[in-house]
Amino acid sequence: MKITILTLLFVVANFTVYCYDYDEVLRLSLMFYEAQRSGHLPPDNRIAWRIDSATSDRGQAGEDLSGGYYDAGDYVKFGFTMASTTTILAWSCLSYKDAYHDANEWEHVLSSIRWAAEYFIKCHVSDYEFYGQVGDFNLDHSFWGRPEDMNMSRPAYKIDKDHPGSDLAGETSAALSAVSMVFVHIDPDFSAECLKHARQLYKFGTQYRGLYNDAIKGAAQYYESTDYGDELTWAALWLYKATKESQYLEDAEYLYVKYRLKGRPNEFFYNKKVAGVQMLLAESTNQQEYIESVQNFCDFNIYSQKKTPKGLLYIDKSGTLCHAANIAFLCLQASNYGIGSLNYIEFAKQQIHYMLGHSGRSYVIGFGKDYPTQPYHAASSCPDRPAPCDWNAYRSTKPNPQILYGALVSGPDENDNYKDMREEYIYNEVTLDYNAGFQSAVAGLKHLELMEKNRRLKAANQAGWDAVHVVTRT
Repeated sequence: MKITILTLLFVVANFTVYCYDYDEVLRLSLMFYEAQRSGHLPPDNRIAWRIDSATSDRGQAGEDLSGGYYDAGDYVKFGFTMASTTTILAWSCLSYKDAYHDANEWEHVLSSIRWAAEYFIKCHVSDYEFYGQVGDFNLDHSFWGRPEDMNMSRPAYKIDKDHPGSDLAGETSAALSAVSMVFVHIDPDFSAECLKHARQLYKFGTQYRGLYNDAIKGAAQYYESTDYGDELTWAALWLYKATKESQYLEDAEYLYVKYRLKGRPNEFFYNKKVAGVQMLLAESTNQQEYIESVQNFCDFNIYSQKKTPKGLLYIDKSGTLCHAANIAFLCLQASNYGIGSLNYIEFAKQQIHYMLGHSGRSYVIGFGKDYPTQPYHAASSCPDRPAPCDWNAYRSTKPNPQILYGALVSGPDENDNYKDMREEYIYNEVTLDYNAGFQSAVAGLKHLELMEKNRRLKAANQAGWDAVHVVTRT
């Protein structure tokens, strides 16, 4: 099932109402991910105020754990949310490749997901050992400055047979499966390596079951996982998409029932994958049960879920915009598959356009009108060298000296109120996962824009040929 001509006519009628430069948004969002890189930066680093950092990150037996991404405005590397971010970004590459190509950002998005995947492969030091966190949050938060100036201990934490983490293993498996699909024709060897680790991590997660935050105690305070059944099902489905091996689909349908994932979820984010599971099951089986589950999810969010006075979907104050963007992305995926009404596209557009400026301001740093200038982000709060950077930078009431281009902030409260103040992290925090669904939804809207452009071009060409034929006959 695909987007119909009727859908395209609906899209063009509404795209004329608001106009945002999706190409620029994609460019900036990918720059945000570059600003979050840890380890040895590549020669084509575009973030002038970032240099190599945390190059000596090591595992408990001295394993090289350099690389990956810092999670937020701090310098902890959380594997769970990094993997969730990577899965969503890779999904957008698979669905909206034309959007990234047309925006001249294809190579940059490939680089962003590869950067994460290479780190995950490093962290998977043996079949049943995976490092899921580098850095201690309490130690990290006693420091405010540039990442290259860190001098605190950076312990590494892992899951293994005795301390399992099915959710972490499952989500990382899903991420590597998705990345393997993106690279299968670009770099077959790298794709095969990703898929090998994806299989192994799925086996690890299913054979040794447990919550990762029981093994990595500090993670529960910031990125708690409340179940692992959704991640294991998610992982099985991504492996099925990558391999087309029926056993993985059979596993997914069994796990879907075993872990009672049939109900309608209210959200879709790093800790709750059920809505995404239902979408993948609908795609993989075309069964009405799963199609109806996806439709129920989107319909609930569009018609019944709480909204702010200006129309933003409101689920939680922490990551308000992230929640809305993730659901917008998933409902675009549903629409792309032919599920639901034309309102899914309009809903997604309204949510993303709220973030880009239709609310009266932009929530994307460096884009549009009145964008945030004081994100809760240590590195961007630092002045140019050789000036020192410490807690005085945190306490400053001036805009961050370095513009953290492309970062989507947490966002407003339930009444559309927002404070652009560094210490107000509940409004101004930035994280890897905040941008993932947002960037992917923007790519989806760009994809629709391109489809309409192509439709118009074909119609114009056909009209031209028809005119020629009329003249010829005359």
